[in-house]
Amino acid sequence: MSADIENGARAAFASSPAPFDEGVAELYQTLLVPVLFEPYAAEMAIAADRSKPGSVLELAAGTGALTRALRATLDPPTEIVATDLSRAMIDIGAPSVTMSRTHWMHADAQNLPFAPEMFDLVVCQFGAMFFPDKVKAYGEAKRVLRSKGRFLFSTWDALAANDFARSVDECLASLFASDPPDFLRRLPYSYFDRGAIKAQMSSAGFEAVTCDRLGLTSVAATAHDVAVAFCQGTLLRGEIEWRAPERMSEIVDEVAERVQARHGACPNGSMSALVVVGRAP
Repeated sequence: MSADIENGARAAFASSPAPFDEGVAELYQTLLVPVLFEPYAAEMAIAADRSKPGSVLELAAGTGALTRALRATLDPPTEIVATDLSRAMIDIGAPSVTMSRTHWMHADAQNLPFAPEMFDLVVCQFGAMFFPDKVKAYGEAKRVLRSKGRFLFSTWDALAANDFARSVDECLASLFASDPPDFLRRLPYSYFDRGAIKAQMSSAGFEAVTCDRLGLTSVAATAHDVAVAFCQGTLLRGEIEWRAPERMSEIVDEVAERVQARHGACPNGSMSALVVVGRAP
């Protein structure tokens, strides 16, 4: 299996798009991953390990927060294939996990380049919100899973349940009252209807679907780090620059002041996510 994956990875990299948004990806990895994604990656890796999978496919791996946690938690012989649609993310993530039996590929979750029944577990951390056709992506996950394999993914709870993101969103809404940037509420924090999620998973063919809330605490070194992470390390950057191309530094400072006023100079805040598990027939 390892040889087949390596051959597929080389072909995928050869045909993948040129790097883009390198600056966003670097800030995402440096500032946003420790604040938001690493705490959940540890929990997701523990959940992944419960079924002792021999092979794992990760969708929307980003810069590898969950990939690193999986590699540290799962049995050493486990094959892990980390995929993402963004080559810029892969360029940063792949060098951080170079152990054997870990492979990186450019891939679209809605059109996976794998044969049926290749994996024991498909896992995705905070990527499902971005799938344009979620049922199609979930169907692809089921297709590549072996019988009784599991699909495990997380999605953010409502914006109101995530302190840092809510503070950023509210500050930007006050700064751009007539046309506020809406990336956070439109995509990352938009997919939290548990009934709809379970129905979509069932439509894709999964059984015994569960969807549970998991609350954790987010900690940052400074409020400025939080502001930069969200405003320049996510697609908010483009929305802000389109509205005020010369004011990014000023806007980051305003957001940092709002975060510090609410959550302290060394801020910590609540965050909440949904963890979804389904079983292939």
